[in-house]
Amino acid sequence: MSRIGRMPIAVPAGVTVSVAEGNVVTVKGPKGELKRTLRAEMIIKQEGTTITVERPSDDKLHRSLHGLTRTLLSNMVVGVTDGFKKELEVNGVGYRVAKEGKNLVMNLGYSHQVIVPEIEGITIDVPAPNKIVISGCDKQVVGQFAAEVREKRPPEPYKGKGIKYADEVIRRKVGKTGAKK
Repeated sequence: MSRIGRMPIAVPAGVTVSVAEGNVVTVKGPKGELKRTLRAEMIIKQEGTTITVERPSDDKLHRSLHGLTRTLLSNMVVGVTDGFKKELEVNGVGYRVAKEGKNLVMNLGYSHQVIVPEIEGITIDVPAPNKIVISGCDKQVVGQFAAEVREKRPPEPYKGKGIKYADEVIRRKVGKTGAKK
C-alpha cells in the first residue's frame, strides 16, 4: 500500500472541495479556485472534513497513481489556503530586476532589457533589486514560471553570475591557471 496515498487530506475551514463526474475536482478557498481532472480509475471519497484516495486494484499503474492523486489533491488544498512561492536571487555586477506595472524588467548583462509579463494566477514581487518572489495558488504554474524566469540567465559555475533559486547551491569551478610550458 502506498504510504503517501493512504494518508487522509484534512480540509480546513473556509475551503470547499467538490468531486464531479469523471473525477473533476474543484477546490475553492480564500486564495482562489483550482480545478483539475484526475484519473477516473482512482476512488476519491469525501467524508466531512477529510478526503481519502483509494485505488481499485493492486496493478502497477494503480499503485503508481495512488500517491500521485493524493499529492495533487493535497497541493490543491494547500494552494487555496496558504499558496506557494518561489524566491529567486540575481547575482552579478550590474544585474538588476524591477517591476513596472505587470511586467518584470531585468537587466542581465545583455544589450537589451529582458521583459517578462506577469501571467494569470501568478503575482511577482521585487522586494530588492536582486530578489524576485513569485507566488500563486497552483504549485505547477508557480514552479514553471520560476523556471522560465531562471532560464533567461541561468547561473554559471565560474563566477556564479545569473538567476538562481534562493535555496539552490551553485557548484563552483576553478578557472584556468595560466601555467606555461
